[in-house]
Amino acid sequence: MATKNAAQAADLLDALVVDTRSDRLGYVMGHMGPYLQLRPVIGGREWDADPAHVRRASDEERLRAIRERTRALNAASIKWRFT
Repeated sequence: MATKNAAQAADLLDALVVDTRSDRLGYVMGHMGPYLQLRPVIGGREWDADPAHVRRASDEERLRAIRERTRALNAASIKWRFT
């Protein structure tokens, strides 16, 4: 079982995926035990996701991720400029 999880994590490493349980987009960073570790698109704390509830992001979801990331970077640059 651990070998299957490791193989799935290696296959998805750095892929943009959807955690269907929480409806969140994230990048696969690795795995810990039976769970995949996902990092939010805009950065932040990783969370554990059950591989049975993870799928690759669709093209529409990839565009959503790009928009979210762009908004976050723009907000951070504006905040940095005025502080």
